[in-house]
Amino acid sequence: MARNAEKAMTTLARWRAAQVQEAGGQRERRPYLASECNDLPQAEKWRLQIVREIAKKVAQIQNAGLGEFRIRDLNDEINKLMREKRHWEVQIKALGGPDHARVGPKMLDQDGKEVPGNRGYKYFGAAKDLPGVRELFEQEPPPPPRRTRADLMRDVDADYYGYRDDDDGLLMPLEQDAEKEAIARAVDEWKRNKEENKNQDIPEEENIYPEDPDDKRIEDDEEPESRPIVTSHVAVPSQKDIEEALLRRKKQELLEKYGCMDVDVKVEQS
Repeated sequence: MARNAEKAMTTLARWRAAQVQEAGGQRERRPYLASECNDLPQAEKWRLQIVREIAKKVAQIQNAGLGEFRIRDLNDEINKLMREKRHWEVQIKALGGPDHARVGPKMLDQDGKEVPGNRGYKYFGAAKDLPGVRELFEQEPPPPPRRTRADLMRDVDADYYGYRDDDDGLLMPLEQDAEKEAIARAVDEWKRNKEENKNQDIPEEENIYPEDPDDKRIEDDEEPESRPIVTSHVAVPSQKDIEEALLRRKKQELLEKYGCMDVDVKVEQS
């Protein structure tokens, strides 16, 4: 059906061209430069013709089975027509017509998304999947935001340093049980080694720290109540006694310096 439709369109186009030639007229061609057209309706007509050509080629480029070279040629032709359409839109605006660049519809791809870019080279349909083009549409993920020192220090608290690990009351009992098991294993190993040494007639190690009965040192595990109370028999002067002794010494130095012995006698009598 598609092939028959193409044949019909081709026959109709030939018949139309022949009819125009029989009428004695020639088919009107679009001006090469948009600035050569000074008639606003004609400019609108040529712009509409370009839009139809673009739509036709965009429909053709959706077929990925056309081959890489044909797809690239179609994409180049579409971009060329897009540039020509912009020239005609500028000319139409200069002639007092509407601004199609502002009020015209947006260009969409087969997924219904707007074609990226406004002035650069665009890719349509199957041209996006060509080698070397697919990488252009793959956007790299943005890098993670860099955290400042203030952001890092905001998460540092007492839990970071482990200050409140024992507040839940779970760790201490576990550590006590582990300590008791370790001590029990050490004691069992010591007893087992001692029994093995007895069975093998190995003499016990000599205690290099014999207890001295005359040793008067107080052990750490001795209770404070059993320690002797030391009593001092020397009178300890008070602060007032020290001040009076310093005052008398100062008076004596002054008297010896100035030789006022009589004054000293009077002071003592008073």
